[in-house]
Amino acid sequence: MKVHRSIVMPAVVMTIAIVSGGWFLQKGVNQEANVYFHVRLLEEVMNHIEAGYVDDVEADELYQAAINGVVRELGDPNSQFLRASDWEDMRIRTEGEYGGVGLEVIDRDGFVTVVAPMPGTPGARSGIRPGDRIVEVDGESMEGWVTDQAVELLRGRPGTTVTLGIQRFGVDAVMPFEVTRAVIQVRSVPFATMLDDDIGYVPLQIFNGTTTLEVRAAVDSLREEGMKALVLDLRENPGGLLEEGVGLTDMFLDPGSDIVETRGRGPGQSQKYVAEAPQAYSDLPMVVLIRERSASAAEILAGALQDHDRALLVGATSFGKGSVQSLYPLSGGNVLKLTTARWYTPSGRSIQKERSEQLALRDNGVRTLSGDIAERTDVTGKPTFSSMGGRTLYGGGGITPDLLVLPDTLTTNEQGAIRKLSEVGGGFFASLQNFAVEYIGERTNLRQGFRVTDADLRAFGADLRDRGAGIDDESLFAAERFVRYHLGREIALQAWGEAGEFLRDVPDDRQLQQALDLLKEASSQEALFTLAGTPLPGQTTQVGGSD
Repeated sequence: MKVHRSIVMPAVVMTIAIVSGGWFLQKGVNQEANVYFHVRLLEEVMNHIEAGYVDDVEADELYQAAINGVVRELGDPNSQFLRASDWEDMRIRTEGEYGGVGLEVIDRDGFVTVVAPMPGTPGARSGIRPGDRIVEVDGESMEGWVTDQAVELLRGRPGTTVTLGIQRFGVDAVMPFEVTRAVIQVRSVPFATMLDDDIGYVPLQIFNGTTTLEVRAAVDSLREEGMKALVLDLRENPGGLLEEGVGLTDMFLDPGSDIVETRGRGPGQSQKYVAEAPQAYSDLPMVVLIRERSASAAEILAGALQDHDRALLVGATSFGKGSVQSLYPLSGGNVLKLTTARWYTPSGRSIQKERSEQLALRDNGVRTLSGDIAERTDVTGKPTFSSMGGRTLYGGGGITPDLLVLPDTLTTNEQGAIRKLSEVGGGFFASLQNFAVEYIGERTNLRQGFRVTDADLRAFGADLRDRGAGIDDESLFAAERFVRYHLGREIALQAWGEAGEFLRDVPDDRQLQQALDLLKEASSQEALFTLAGTPLPGQTTQVGGSD
């Protein structure tokens, strides 16, 4: 067994004499020998356990636990020991497709926890949220399980179902979610469309191996349709491949412009990435939408465009995942994913947000109409930086937008009513889907702009009660804004796909509406900054949409 040979234990300076198995360590022995001592010490402990422990033990599992313990001691959720199967899972997520439910999960506090449901997948459609704990799969307890064990159960033949028991913050009971597996196709750009005649909209969901090509194709297609301004939506983008983040940023900057800098201790970990190709869309005024879920490579793109005054950022402060992970191949096809550097924007801002700040969002955020939690960003006390053109920018972790816009939020009474809906767990979203299918089947001439009526709400409430929800019509109508919002989106999704769901949501999307209002008035990128209240110093610009 050689797995343990790859472990590098933290070096400890010691002044002690130890005689064990012919080893002798004293003050003055160099650091390399000290490391080898700890490796040998671990091997001795393992040999004694294997040979003499009162019960039979699986040596492989012990070594696995030791390795995981070393990595866990770093206190960094982004550093992981990936067994061969885990590495294959990660490779598929960034390069290919597979049959499953579309949940990105990690080990956290003894449970498999959802990082994020991938947009458009069965996991997302079922209503599972980031932070949900998977405590049961098909009735089997998941306590103490690790990610690869969960993945084996979650994946399967498309069309088959799996029942997940979800423990959600603020809900006492375990909530059941029945999810039908499907082929998970990882797409960067699910669709692109024109809004308000000449404003293009491109949602970017992830940075994978085809991101730059997909975005370029989408933008070029919209330009052929007459696009004169662009909204690039990164609000649901958790990041992905660094190379694609850099490559896409290169499309919007002039050659020689800094994109991002990595700073680390190891050889080759500190370097700058610079734009190389001529800018393809220099005449295109641009707004980038970001929020709390925008992370990693999405923050690289947003930060660079903001620093170079190439785009106006609208929304909320991004997640703050500003670290770089390197992959080290190990014996047996295993891989060590290790944080080796941090990202800095061209102006010198660190993207990394402290873990405590990321977690504090659950306590300090506000519940929105969509059911998510939004952050109330306060720039007081944040360090200030200057863009290349002299505009004031804010550091302190994450990317703070130029224009902070909070989504539509729920009242305290509405949140109380919604908690009752949560008691039925995935049944709420299953009812949404069933209702939408029947609704569409009864209306052959359904068109965008349809209205969810009071009668529709009552019918939906009856279906919820059939599923065991203890909610009467009075409580349902107390949450009617929330219910109408989700019913409308689900019907539009079933009828016209993701693009139809998006169009249904446009009137209620405050952040997007703010972007559209600004772009309709701005004749240039400089005018856009002026309209948003963050003008370039000394810049005299005219506003007013172009013909």
